[in-house]
Amino acid sequence: MIHRLLPIDEKAKSVRPFRIAAVCAAALLTTGLAACSAPASSSGDATGSSFEPITIEHALGTTTIEAKPERVATVNWANHEVLLALGIVPVGMAAANYGDDDGDGLLPWVSEKLEELGGETPVLFDENDGIDFEAVADTEPDVILAAYSGLSQEDYDTLSEIAPVVAYPETAWGTSWREMIELNAEGLGMQQEGEELIADLESEMADAAAEHPELEGKNAMFLTHVDTTDLSEVSFYTTKDTRTMFFEDLGMSVAGSVKTASDGTDKFSLTQSAEQADAFNDVDMIVTYGGEELVAALEADPLLSQIPAVANGSIVLLPNTPLGTAANPTPLAISWVLDDYLSLLADAAAKAK
Repeated sequence: MIHRLLPIDEKAKSVRPFRIAAVCAAALLTTGLAACSAPASSSGDATGSSFEPITIEHALGTTTIEAKPERVATVNWANHEVLLALGIVPVGMAAANYGDDDGDGLLPWVSEKLEELGGETPVLFDENDGIDFEAVADTEPDVILAAYSGLSQEDYDTLSEIAPVVAYPETAWGTSWREMIELNAEGLGMQQEGEELIADLESEMADAAAEHPELEGKNAMFLTHVDTTDLSEVSFYTTKDTRTMFFEDLGMSVAGSVKTASDGTDKFSLTQSAEQADAFNDVDMIVTYGGEELVAALEADPLLSQIPAVANGSIVLLPNTPLGTAANPTPLAISWVLDDYLSLLADAAAKAK
């Protein structure tokens, strides 16, 4: 069933000082109550014909959803993809601010899904300077999904004045794509559908990875955006980041040195002096953003060139395009990028020794 949850007309900006208080005057900051946002009419039902109240514990508090949500908004990266994958068009969602090569605020896999569902483009929240709370409130959501996000406690408390909020389970920006689906689907009362979506994606990835046996037994690290003018430090994503987690979904492993460095931290990235580059002497492959000039700089550096992945040229370069964006796995991006990303990884694996 396709559910189209359509946005209402945008309200005047001048009402901002009074809007949130009027929408949710009685809401508790740490517990969302569905009654704080009167449901608007929609052509679909996000949760089916029956709904049991749901309580979700997360890193920023406890959220209770008393009634089935019919208007659903999302904030921060990719949470809207869970809704779309489940056949629901949100009333509002964050505009894409990375990898959006045509500047319409939508990544290609999102555009394709909206077209498939026959849904209108939701209200797009500009989050370049943080969450636009007024824009979120203007969509009059019954629930706000943010299982994959970097919400601060203040952000969460403010959003909770608008509607119940599902935040991340443990670590900011550390929610795996599976947990993103699980939590957001639970917030809709669609746990079973979420589990089925996860199973379908797992099966798809396993089948695709099986076509590239050269990846078996290989490990990798994911460097953050590298400044070729200053290679005195190495910055990399830890095992708390979804880009690194993706390696294991694709039949590979995370380099042991990265796992060791990640132990005991909740950060999604770390920086280490290039003088300690020998700590990464177990790295088979490197994935990072950039072009051939980056490879040349790494190969010319007397310290970083000793990393096996650099010495062997086992480097995957991701462009600032949807392909590079999709290396951070999300529910719709996985299928869109899978074949291309696996091909790049396989080429690098063939050079590893």
